[in-house]
Amino acid sequence: MKSLTYLLIFIINITPSLAQEHKLQKGFVYVNEKIPDIKLDIRYARSNNFIGKPVNAYHKPVAILTEEAATSLEKAQKDLMAEGYCLKIFDAYRPQTAVNHFIAWAKKPEDTLTKQKFYPDVAKKDLFQLGYIATKSGHSRGSTVDLSIIDAQTGEEVDMGSGYDFFGDISHHGTNKITKEQKANRSLLKRIMIKNGFRPYPEEWWHYTLRNEPYPETYFDFPVQ
Repeated sequence: MKSLTYLLIFIINITPSLAQEHKLQKGFVYVNEKIPDIKLDIRYARSNNFIGKPVNAYHKPVAILTEEAATSLEKAQKDLMAEGYCLKIFDAYRPQTAVNHFIAWAKKPEDTLTKQKFYPDVAKKDLFQLGYIATKSGHSRGSTVDLSIIDAQTGEEVDMGSGYDFFGDISHHGTNKITKEQKANRSLLKRIMIKNGFRPYPEEWWHYTLRNEPYPETYFDFPVQ
């Protein structure tokens, strides 16, 4: 029995972290290694997104952030857990290669496979002008995260009034198209994130960027894996 215990300890000690296994960019961490109880739903690694298929450079459904952003997010998670909730991440660091994939998709007007679900009232050609897609994304600097809240007991997402990546006025922080309960849920997320050093993006209730981000002028392009 004792030898089995030593063997298990040895295996644990030699098992590399994801960061060690993939030689992660210096200054970045895997969020779930920093915050084990956080939930991940990395949409761009799968097909449930506005493109309708996995996005280039998303090789695994993992969340990566700068060390500073992950530390602040850990504090936000603790604050939410104290209120019976948990954070759920849809996207974090985003390679420039993925952004380029968005750009290429936007230039194909015939590809409207996901229009009804993600942008029913917006012309695809206007997505850049309206700020839903950019040629450079804050996500590529490593300190921006897209997220929501779930009930810590049931795992159910709270009702935010619109889905993640829904392109339309209803996703704006100032919208008058949602209920009081939905506004309260958005306000909870906003309050916790601002308290812990993040700033919101007015057009997307899920989008937050660390105020004092460590790489404000650098756009990275290592893959999500």
